[in-house]
Amino acid sequence: MDISLILKVGGVGLIVCVICQILNKAGRDEQAMLVCIAGVVIVLLLLVQEIGELINTIRTIFGL
Repeated sequence: MDISLILKVGGVGLIVCVICQILNKAGRDEQAMLVCIAGVVIVLLLLVQEIGELINTIRTIFGL
């Protein structure tokens, strides 16, 4: 695992949090919820590669 991945996830989280707070204060709760969902999807897309490598490592350890 690389430190840049952790920084990317943290950056996306920070940006999403700020945008959600701004939208909530402006009374646009539906858009804030969509931004939160989009942030989760973006983070999951960033982590798909690492999750795949983890599954392959587990398969090789247990011989599956």
